[in-house]
Amino acid sequence: MYRITPATQNYAWGSTTAIPDVLARVPDGRPVAEAWFGAHASAPSIVETADGPISLDRLIASDPARHLGADVGSRFGSQLPYLLKIIAADAPLSLQVHPSIERARAGFADEERAGIPVDSPIRSYRDTNHKPELLYALTRFDAMVGFRAPRRAAELLADLDAPLAADLHALLVSDPTSTGVRQAFEWLLLPDTRPGAADVAKFVDACARRLTEGSPSPRTDRTVIRLAAAYPGDPGAVTSVLLNPVTLRPGEALFVPAGAVHAYMRGVGVEIMANSDNVLRAGLTSKHVDVDELLRNVDCVAAPPIRIAPERVFTSTRIFYAPVDDFELSVTRLTDEGPIRIPGRGPRVVVCIEGEAEVSTQNDGSFLLTRGQSAFVPATDGDVTASGDAVIVQADVP
Repeated sequence: MYRITPATQNYAWGSTTAIPDVLARVPDGRPVAEAWFGAHASAPSIVETADGPISLDRLIASDPARHLGADVGSRFGSQLPYLLKIIAADAPLSLQVHPSIERARAGFADEERAGIPVDSPIRSYRDTNHKPELLYALTRFDAMVGFRAPRRAAELLADLDAPLAADLHALLVSDPTSTGVRQAFEWLLLPDTRPGAADVAKFVDACARRLTEGSPSPRTDRTVIRLAAAYPGDPGAVTSVLLNPVTLRPGEALFVPAGAVHAYMRGVGVEIMANSDNVLRAGLTSKHVDVDELLRNVDCVAAPPIRIAPERVFTSTRIFYAPVDDFELSVTRLTDEGPIRIPGRGPRVVVCIEGEAEVSTQNDGSFLLTRGQSAFVPATDGDVTASGDAVIVQADVP
């Protein structure tokens, strides 16, 4: 078992206080959007060893059999299959899609042939992996995920007094299927048809008027207004009418599969995903936008957001099983009643997000983890037990 230090990402949409608070650090005034507990080459965690600090990806590569175990090695090769994060959104994130593993491999190869450096800001594919993800809310968490039913989106557009709303309404009414949704989505985003800032502003003004006069969906109108305030003139704000709103309460979880269009709006949560940094963006961002590639990957079939109900194990632990092989997330609440076993069998990342806990492994001693501290547990270390008064989040491989 090794103590690890996460890599932090200072993206503009992050909070200046939320992640420092979770990690028990003093804020430095900069926004902190994400803390990465993992071995992705873009920003690996740092491991404390007897020989000094080393990145987690290099530690695993030094002895994959020990650190990952035979089962994980046979399925995923010599890399940790997941990436655990803490995310804090103080402003809306980009309108985005994550690729399937087939598209990731093809897209990565294309950009390699084009000679685009893997760390270039105009790169879309930084690795060859897919990126399904699960979000566990620590606070209220607002997001948009997947497409609404076309007829419902048409209803929300019907009484908006704006030319852009009338055009979108006509598209959806003429074809209330996933094909019609794709046509509307593409029409908003592609350069040849993308509405200008003035048309977007008229649409936003219409939402604001309707909100004061009695809206059929105040939440939708507020979302459009908020997105437009953050990204003036960006038609990504208008696409929100096509998408499902979702709010998680603390302790609830949401799964976002590859191909699902989404944008996180506000909140703090624990995020676990396949070990990838592939993000395809279409708007609501200052980062690289690749509309064509996003449209190659997006699934336009209307579907409700996928909420994951936990299974309770050993009384104190809730496990969130996602419908992928790359990861699972467990949350254990300790109550000073003596050591309890934390379920799991693979290479694990353990993070204490509340209180303090004595964490022990079957074969390799113990650590005291206080709020914000974390550890990597190799597969060969055996069972993990913990005691104390704390909340522990654990990433594992099913």
